[in-house]
Amino acid sequence: MILRVGLTGGIASGKSTVRRLFASFGCFTIDADELVAQLYQPGRAGHAALVATYGGAIVRDDETIDRVALANAAFATPDDARKLNALIHPIVLRETAQLLDDYERTHGDNVAIVEATLLLEAGGRARYDRIVVVDVPVDVQLERGVARGLSREEVARRIAHQMPREERARHADYVIDNGGDAAALERATRGVYDALVAELREKTKAPDSRPGPSKNESTRD
Repeated sequence: MILRVGLTGGIASGKSTVRRLFASFGCFTIDADELVAQLYQPGRAGHAALVATYGGAIVRDDETIDRVALANAAFATPDDARKLNALIHPIVLRETAQLLDDYERTHGDNVAIVEATLLLEAGGRARYDRIVVVDVPVDVQLERGVARGLSREEVARRIAHQMPREERARHADYVIDNGGDAAALERATRGVYDALVAELREKTKAPDSRPGPSKNESTRD
């Protein structure tokens, strides 16, 4: 049995760092953005849907999707963003559900973390046992987004098209504050991990079972 946990947060909030920390503690993790990248490859369902919708302007010479051109087309207005989400989310949801089902069928008890930016906007509250939100102030999002190479205007536009942080936090079972340093983030994530493990134990009624690597497997703290 697995405890299905959705992990989300705004742009540049540090979701991927938190997901990697959960993985280092022993969780099974899925990066929905990476799944999207795979589905955007030529021959995959996402690629075909995008080209049919947006045309050849978003396709590079090698037939791969130009993510910048796609973002410019898809995030121009809130309606455009909703159009892209309605197109891609059903495909990603099916792929994610299959990966979780396959893992649950072939592995022992564990916490399974799915990181997705628009998890709540896509109705994720109903699909997961627990929701974890990574939260940072908007000024920190802007600063970190610019440090990643985005313009301040582009970061602000994406923030505006995402769920407000206060509303996102209301949907959360656990909120991880990523406004501090790396050590503080690891401590906070470890605390949430321990709570999720306790919930999994209760769910499986196996108090001596702890998910994660065995004694012979290495793990990072």
